[in-house]
Amino acid sequence: MTTKIRWGILATGWIAELFVKDLQLTGHVVAAVGSRSQAGADRFAATFGIAKAHGSYEDLVADPDVDIIYIATPHPQHVTAARLALSAGKHVLVEKAFTLNAAEAAEIVNLGASKGLVVLEAMWTRFLPHMRRIHEIIAADTIGQIRSVTADHRQKLPDDPKHRLNALELGGGALLDLGIYPISFTWDMLGKPTSIKASATFRDTGADAQVATVFHYASGAVATTLSSSDSAGPNRASVVGTKGRIDIDRVWYSPTTFRVYDNDNTVIETFDGSVAGRGMQFQADEAERLIATGQTESDIMPASQSVQIMQVLDEVRSQIGLRYPGES
Repeated sequence: MTTKIRWGILATGWIAELFVKDLQLTGHVVAAVGSRSQAGADRFAATFGIAKAHGSYEDLVADPDVDIIYIATPHPQHVTAARLALSAGKHVLVEKAFTLNAAEAAEIVNLGASKGLVVLEAMWTRFLPHMRRIHEIIAADTIGQIRSVTADHRQKLPDDPKHRLNALELGGGALLDLGIYPISFTWDMLGKPTSIKASATFRDTGADAQVATVFHYASGAVATTLSSSDSAGPNRASVVGTKGRIDIDRVWYSPTTFRVYDNDNTVIETFDGSVAGRGMQFQADEAERLIATGQTESDIMPASQSVQIMQVLDEVRSQIGLRYPGES
């Protein structure tokens, strides 16, 4: 690629910091940052040596020196920020969970398609080397037909009712912040489920604290996920097939190791998933590849699939009785 793709960072929270660190570590160009205040943008720009700091999101998306916008706001603001960037002719990488619901997701994807722009969900796990290798192993029929997938994402997060993760008006709760990882993983392995069962427990704020799901598939396979924000878990995942299995180590959704076993429990492959930094640069690589080649749909994380996964999350929320303020 002869011309570097120039990134604009929309919002200046913790996840934006992590992403920028990985971009700069691996040679990507961060051209500008935008915040709701000039002071916030200036602080972020000074910390990371970013040339341009914009005191509004509107100014950021209007910047002619920016090609793609990384949207790092809380979930409820994703649709507004993506609409703003796409309307300004910018490609977007939108943090997960992609939106609050499937209707918002479809709006973003349709707008991007109408303008011929890249719309990519920042489900960074999909792009990591160990996940790419797992797909190769499955495609080679090494473990046979997949019969089950299990994954958990459980962390002991702050109990403060005012914390964003516990605030319904900010899309807080275990499902969108944590459950999106294992649920997206099950889709990546098995596709669309034919039936969905879900249950949950809740905090006093109304935010979900634990969410369990069971998905069934036309192939006869079953997937189970468990996510929680009030207790720490092993954070491992397994894919079990008719000829063997893949056990992914802690923390399965980050760069990590895995082992492949045959049905005699003999290890037939061990994979070391170490990478530079946290590994968030691989999703940026994919976004830049799409832009450079004139494509808009990623084979790894198709925008249409982001909408379908949000439909699954909508069904889970319907079953557990979870609604966010302002939803119709």
